Amino acid sequence: MDRTVVLITGCSSGIGLHLALRLASDPSRSFKDPHLLPEPPVYATLRDLRAQGPLWEAARARGCPPGSLETLQLDVRDADSVAAARARVTEGRVDVLVCNAGRGLLGPLEVHTAGAVGSVLDVNVTGTVRTLQAFLPDMKRRRSGRILVTGSMGGLMGLPFNAVYCASKFAIEGLCESLAVLLPPFGVHVSLIECGPVRTAFLEKQEGVPGGALDGADAETRVLFSCYQRHLERIFREAAQDPEEVTEVFAVSLDNLI
Repeated sequence: MDRTVVLITGCSSGIGLHLALRLASDPSRSFKDPHLLPEPPVYATLRDLRAQGPLWEAARARGCPPGSLETLQLDVRDADSVAAARARVTEGRVDVLVCNAGRGLLGPLEVHTAGAVGSVLDVNVTGTVRTLQAFLPDMKRRRSGRILVTGSMGGLMGLPFNAVYCASKFAIEGLCESLAVLLPPFGVHVSLIECGPVRTAFLEKQEGVPGGALDGADAETRVLFSCYQRHLERIFREAAQDPEEVTEVFAVSLDNLI
């Protein structure tokens, strides 16, 4: 009997990195049948493999068994890159796909460049669609598959100075809800994990964080944005979840589905 094959996008840091470690190091293999060996690796994908150092350092610190983790290059902005990653999965299939790659954009809407807006939508929305298009047909053909998507509370309610990010996450809500209705007859289940603030490098990695570009906003908006930044820093300092807490939600979702 075949073992469960998991592939996760966006594993250079944050939720993706911690989820890959959580599944690769799981001593109970609770999301898989513990009586079947050998175990396929958890495929942790990154846009740039030069950024995989922290993942391997954390894997060694966590004691992930040899062969439990494998990294692949996958850029959700590039359909050829997604297809190449799919082809390098040696088992020839993916049973659990975690669409986690994402990007933020913070600031007054009027200061964002078209490039920054396009980049966020390309990663968060079109990139998720590209990834699903690559792996979903085989799941439907086999009538078996699990898809987990990293959503956000920003897909449930608008957040100030996050207009483009929230727009992208609202789009993900609609995408996943539509698929969740369609796919059960094919044996494919979709879960959307709607995260609040999480202690990761997400804020530091946002697209086009405004600096001097704020000169394009009016004085009142600049004051409001400065207040919001201080509020956001306090929220992430005092109320944000650890990524390990969030990855447990993903793991429990897998336990309940497999």
